[in-house]
Amino acid sequence: MIDEPLVPLPASGRVFRAGRRVRLADADPSGRLRLDACARYLQDIGNDDTADSGIDDDRVTWVVRRAVLDVHRPPRWREWVDEATWCGGLGGRWAERRMSMVGERGGRVEISTLWVQVDVATMAPTRLTPRFLEVYGEAAGGRRVSSRLWLGDPPEGAARRPWPLRAVDIDLLGHVNNAAYWAAVEEQAGPGGAVRHPVLGRPHRAVMEYGPGIRAGAEVELLVDEGDDHLSLWFTVDGAVHAAATVVPLPEPALAAPAGDGQASTSTILPNLPPASKRS
Repeated sequence: MIDEPLVPLPASGRVFRAGRRVRLADADPSGRLRLDACARYLQDIGNDDTADSGIDDDRVTWVVRRAVLDVHRPPRWREWVDEATWCGGLGGRWAERRMSMVGERGGRVEISTLWVQVDVATMAPTRLTPRFLEVYGEAAGGRRVSSRLWLGDPPEGAARRPWPLRAVDIDLLGHVNNAAYWAAVEEQAGPGGAVRHPVLGRPHRAVMEYGPGIRAGAEVELLVDEGDDHLSLWFTVDGAVHAAATVVPLPEPALAAPAGDGQASTSTILPNLPPASKRS
C-alpha cells in the first residue's frame, strides 16, 4: 500500500533509456526539480518508449490511475539526469511503468505509475494485447499489480481552498493533464517559493491518485490537511473527490542504491493515513 517498495531494474527484459538536463522551467526558485516536472519527464520518456517499441496504436490510449514519486534527493537546475523506464507489473487492463532518474550531482528520483489502457472511441478499459505482453512482459517478471486506490477520504475539518484551472492545464483529452495536478501540491508546499513545507526538506514519497478526470471549466476546490510529517490534498468538484495526493517522509531504509545497481528499495511503515478510500 502506501509504504510499498518500488521494484528494481529488471535482470532481463525491455529497458528504455534516455537523458536530459533540468531546465529553468522545471525548477522552483531554489533550483529544486519540481514534482510536476518529474511527472512530465515520466510522460515524455513513456511516450518515447512506446513509439520506439513499435506497438504505438492510435486506437487506444493510457489513463493514469496512480503515481508514486520517491524523491531521495531532488535533481537541481542544470543537472544532467540519466533516465531508465521499464514495465514493473501487469494487470488484465493496466500496467505499471517504472522510471528511475539519477543525476550527475547526486539527484535521484524513483517513480512508479499505474496506467489503464482505454479505447479512444469509448474510453472503456481494454485488455492488454499479446503484442504488448510480448514486448513488456519479460521485464515485469510475472508481477501482478492491482488498480485499487491507496489513499483515504478527506478528514472532517480539512481546510478548503479554490484551485482555478488554467487553459494550459487541459490536455488533448479535454481534461486536466496528470502532471498539472502536481502544481497544486507545489503551490501548497511553498507559495511563491518563499516557504518550503518541512516534508520537502528531506527525502519524501509523493503519491497522487486519479479518479474521474476534471474537465475544462470545472470549479475545483482543494481540501487540505497538513502537518510537519505530511501534506495531503483532495481535488473536489461539486463535492465529489476527483483526485487525491499525499506527501510524507521517505523512510531511511528506503535510501538504497539506485535502481541501475539492480537493488530494490526497502521500506518501513509511513505515517498513518485515513482508511482506504471509498473511491476505489
